[in-house]
Amino acid sequence: MPRETQAERTQRAGRIIEALRSTYPNAHCELNFSNPLELLIATILSAQCTDKQVNLVTPELFRRYPTAADYAQANPEELAHQIRRIGLFRNKAKNIQAACVQLVQLHGGVVPADMDSLVALPGVGRKTANVVLGNAFDLNLGIVVDTHVARLANRLKLTSETDPVRIEQDLQKWVPRPQWTLFSHWLIWHGRRRCGARNPGCLSCEIRPLCPSAEKLIARVA
Repeated sequence: MPRETQAERTQRAGRIIEALRSTYPNAHCELNFSNPLELLIATILSAQCTDKQVNLVTPELFRRYPTAADYAQANPEELAHQIRRIGLFRNKAKNIQAACVQLVQLHGGVVPADMDSLVALPGVGRKTANVVLGNAFDLNLGIVVDTHVARLANRLKLTSETDPVRIEQDLQKWVPRPQWTLFSHWLIWHGRRRCGARNPGCLSCEIRPLCPSAEKLIARVA
């Protein structure tokens, strides 16, 4: 693909958005939750773990610990035992408890709806904060950049960066703010269902004409 102008890339990004919207009209966060605290806990657990595995663990976890105070007051070993099926469960249990202690002490046990307060919580980075803000509070304050979003953003040549913060900054140039949360869902769904890391389904891809990497990827897996 010849070098794009900013206007051309913005136009192509718009066509990608429309194609993904059409392909995945029901795209949503695939972590199960019923309130901001549950989503915060589930997202912390999801680091280096599949949403499917997290969803197997959280029903009983949420039943045992319905409030931030419950996590804060929990026996640390018992809390770790409850999430033992999750990778890095001991470290995640410590972060969850520390985050909930801070929620109780500084926020009355309520998950705050602002970026600065969220990223100040132990175990919470910008990606987790964006998940919570976008899906629990319907606030488009950023774009979630997980492994799928990072991979597809590079394959689609919407960025050449590898750092998640810089990838997010690049995507914000091309994606209208009201679509920031949905855009991450569309890319994640596409990454899980079509554009895999090792075996991308380029021949059947709904956005193949808009992807500068398609022909090279087809040649690689042929």
